[in-house]
Amino acid sequence: MKALVERARTTDRAAIVHLLSSCNLPTIDLPPTLENFVVIKNADSLMGTCGLEIYDAIALLRSLAVSADFEGKGLGNALYAAALHLAKEKNVKEVFLITNTAAVFFTKLGFTPVERSRVPATIQGTAQFSSVCPSSATIMYQKID
Repeated sequence: MKALVERARTTDRAAIVHLLSSCNLPTIDLPPTLENFVVIKNADSLMGTCGLEIYDAIALLRSLAVSADFEGKGLGNALYAAALHLAKEKNVKEVFLITNTAAVFFTKLGFTPVERSRVPATIQGTAQFSSVCPSSATIMYQKID
C-alpha cells in the first residue's frame, strides 16, 4: 500500500466531507478553504484527513479521521505529524483539540486534558467549541516547539 500525505486541495473537499461523515465527525463548520488541511491518499482513494484552524500562534486541531478500511496502520499518527509540521511552519505555539472519543489516542501524542474555562477566547469562539461539539467533550492541549 503506497500512501502519500499531502496538503489538501479544493478537489478533495467532497471526499473529506464523505470521510468525516462516515466517522461521525462534524462537517457543518468545515472552512471554505482547505489550506490548513492535510490528507493521506493511495492511488484509489482518500484514506484520511486532519485539519487546523489557525488563530495567530494558537490552533485548533480538528477533523482527524482515518477510513475504517485503513485503521490500525499508523495513518492517524502520520496525519497528526503532518498537521504538526504545518502548524510549526505557520508559527503556531499551542494546539487545542476537542474530542468525544479519542482522548486516549491524543494522550499518546502528548496532549493533556484542560478545563474548558482555561481555553483561550479565540478557541472558545470557534464553532467547534461553542456549538458543534457537546459541552461534555474533552478539551486537550499541547504546547509545540
